[in-house]
Amino acid sequence: MPIDNPAYDKAFEYLENGNADSSFYYFNAAKQVFLEQGDSLFVAKCLINMSITQHEKADYFGAQETALLAIPFLNENKTEHHAFLSMNFNALGMATDDIKDYPRAIFFYEQAIKYSNDPQNTLVYRNNLAFSLLNNKKLEEAQQIYTDIIQGTHKSPAEYARVLANLARIKWQQDPTYPAIYEYLISLKIRTQEKDFWGQNASLAFITDYYEKQNPDSALIFAKRRYAIAKTIKSPNDQILALKKLIKLSPSDSSKNYFEIYNSLNDSLQQARVAAKNQFTMIRYEVEKNKADNLSLQKDNAEKAYNISRQRMYTAGISIFSVVVIIGGIFWYKRRKERLQLEAQNRIKANQLNISRKIHDVVANGLYRVITEIENRENIDRDGIIDRLEMMYEKSRDISYETEVTKPEEQDYHSQIAELLKSFVTENRKVIIAGNDAEQWARIHVDIKEQITCILQELMVNMLKHSQATNVIIRFDWDAGVLRIYYSDNGIGMSKSCATGNGLEGIGNRIERLNGSNTFINQEEKGLKIEVSLPIL
Repeated sequence: MPIDNPAYDKAFEYLENGNADSSFYYFNAAKQVFLEQGDSLFVAKCLINMSITQHEKADYFGAQETALLAIPFLNENKTEHHAFLSMNFNALGMATDDIKDYPRAIFFYEQAIKYSNDPQNTLVYRNNLAFSLLNNKKLEEAQQIYTDIIQGTHKSPAEYARVLANLARIKWQQDPTYPAIYEYLISLKIRTQEKDFWGQNASLAFITDYYEKQNPDSALIFAKRRYAIAKTIKSPNDQILALKKLIKLSPSDSSKNYFEIYNSLNDSLQQARVAAKNQFTMIRYEVEKNKADNLSLQKDNAEKAYNISRQRMYTAGISIFSVVVIIGGIFWYKRRKERLQLEAQNRIKANQLNISRKIHDVVANGLYRVITEIENRENIDRDGIIDRLEMMYEKSRDISYETEVTKPEEQDYHSQIAELLKSFVTENRKVIIAGNDAEQWARIHVDIKEQITCILQELMVNMLKHSQATNVIIRFDWDAGVLRIYYSDNGIGMSKSCATGNGLEGIGNRIERLNGSNTFINQEEKGLKIEVSLPIL
């Protein structure tokens, strides 16, 4: 018999109304109730829905983590769990696909197919599997799957159009002379008739790629149509991809306008992704805090009940003097309770501010750095990125458990600094490093190194967000008892709003805690120079 859980029903109400934040919040709250009652299947259902919401909000790593948490609550030996196992593995596959880890995504899709007991769902999972194989350059395997499933899609025009377009794309990639345009146009026509805007977006992307080299004028026409469709479906990612094509294919005067739109949209998208990651972290934090508050309230109620019983016993057997003492005790108790509540609220606020600062320094800036590497480097060091993400994940767990464990360094610190600063290098931006001396770093305490890492990371993230710099210089000067860090770039300088922002304020606070000093030289339109002095004795 299902457990009565109002939060679970509310979560679906918000989900149907398109309110993802509230839906995530109530699924998380409902999960705790099911967990306490030992209903593992419904715990898994909550986690799967939370993962799907995170994926829709572009929190791909968070979606992965949540879906992985659901696996232990599902039993492959129970038939009634199989549908949810397949759904969860498909959610894992989509999140992994979006971070371009195609081999692992392929494995997850294969698991989704293994546990699927619904033919229509299996068709979707096989299509997803074929798409990952295609992205992983396993063209023959992908072609075989599309060839097998296309016959079963005639009852669904939208599915048929999708498989037809993907199959044509594979044939074209195998043979550039293959006339894939005919199947592309058929697919686009079907998707237009079905009012499948997401499908039209995909078809227009394929057609633009097809015409790009052999007929740039036609490619430009279809790129414009794709940009219009991407705006209709409100997909920032697809708008950015369409804008890249428009910048490349358009005349110089139009290309400049598209480039400005691209920059603005790309900055907004990065901020939205970081906000989504922080948002879901804070929702989980709020649920846990409410749980703690409820336990505290139950304790207070129990104490009140006990005190009331004790007061009645005293009242029955003691004189008027005892009544006066009880009244005085009640007055004192209320004052003490108010004071304790005020102190508790102040501690909670201070803890929230501390957690927010740690999330910003450790998780948000680290994720922004990883996102920058993924977007700007063609040859991505996937293992290095996964290691950094695992490190951020461990640090975020330390934050959630309020631990501050300093781990031994696994890499020379001068190499860590070089890797950090070089992660901001792109084809349009140089980062020059001087004075990064391994022997000098060896005499610096690990706690000071950790603070210096946060200062440098904040400076580079601030540069990436605001400066538009093409050259950045970081120089370390070593004196007997002082380390001087010189930062300079050739960007547009620092506006007043940036100068008073949380990032630079955080840098100033860290330097102050290290008994250091800093100097900002802001040359508007000519760049920014910063000198940081830190005692290292």
